[in-house]
Amino acid sequence: MTNFDKTVNRRNTDSLKWNVDEGELPMWVADMDFPTAPCVTEAVVAKAKRGVFGYEEVPARWFDAYVNWWKTRHGWEMNKNWLCFVTGVVPAITSCVKSLSKEGDGVCVMTPVYDIFFHSIENTGRKVVESLLEYDGRTYRIDFDNLERLLALPNVSLLILCNPHNPVGRVWSKEELARVGELCARHGVTVISDEIHCDLTEPDADYVPFASASPVCAEISVTAISASKAFNLAGMQSAAVAVPDEKLREKVVRHLNYDEVAEPNSFACVATVAAFTEGEQWLEELRAYLSENRKTVLRFLSEQLPQLKAVEQQATYLLWVDCSAITDDSQSLCNHIRHQTGLYLNCGAKYRGNGNSFVRINVACPRATLNDGLQRLRKGILSFVPTKREAVGWT
Repeated sequence: MTNFDKTVNRRNTDSLKWNVDEGELPMWVADMDFPTAPCVTEAVVAKAKRGVFGYEEVPARWFDAYVNWWKTRHGWEMNKNWLCFVTGVVPAITSCVKSLSKEGDGVCVMTPVYDIFFHSIENTGRKVVESLLEYDGRTYRIDFDNLERLLALPNVSLLILCNPHNPVGRVWSKEELARVGELCARHGVTVISDEIHCDLTEPDADYVPFASASPVCAEISVTAISASKAFNLAGMQSAAVAVPDEKLREKVVRHLNYDEVAEPNSFACVATVAAFTEGEQWLEELRAYLSENRKTVLRFLSEQLPQLKAVEQQATYLLWVDCSAITDDSQSLCNHIRHQTGLYLNCGAKYRGNGNSFVRINVACPRATLNDGLQRLRKGILSFVPTKREAVGWT
């Protein structure tokens, strides 16, 4: 059994997450505070010991690892010819935005959503078209009428889908995904599906790959996948795109190579292969630990901070917490919490949609770290002056 309670000191290690002042506690960027699976470390160390770090090819076992993992865990039978190596999901998305749309086109996203999508769209001269998810105070749903109206706009050529959805934690059902595919096909819109969080679901939540939801979904989509979130390998710069349709695949792969993001470094493939061929038991232990961390936060909020509500979470280790009872300015709230307690959270406003009233909390850390963060959160919330006149439950 893996000891996920063990604390690893990541300060002064060039960690983006932990590049904070002494005494501060970062619970923001999607980066876990757990060492990766031992099999991955062993494979990387063995590779390093060879001492030669020349140009690398993508080996056949890398393709096999992806195909077998998605077939056995997720019921999607990919053809290895659909796959192309890429240095990360974000580079893949940005490259696909450039190759599958024109400057000035609209790219639809369902907000609140991962903020880097906006960068991939706006930094390439495209326009963000927001379809707001419906929020009922507990969970989010797709507003299909609104989505179709936006997909029908003459300048909208792409939809970037987040499946499972970051930050709201929804695992979209097969029926929901098939309906999204049907609407996109009807209006000539291609789908880029970011599925990087797919292996971090709750035990009772079944992730469905978008391209497996229907033949139409497969025909119109590019799926970005990786071991990086589930196995904490973001620094390895290793991911894949899967594109079932041959013509679409040719266009995507050509541009990935044009952008020079389709070649691996010395450790990218070996780490991924180890994770997908030997890391399943470790992942199951991790998922159980993360599930308990989510429950710990829910209990704490219910007992100590009833002013806040965590959205029902089916996936990811990023809790989306509703602060609307006390503020609709989450940036001010996050600034206050960090100044008062050192706790560094993500402000929900950056995810657009109704994010102004939310904060995002990364709970992928040892239980002691989580409890420290929750105590800091309580201190920060209780010292915050509500900015909504109708604030309730205040003590």
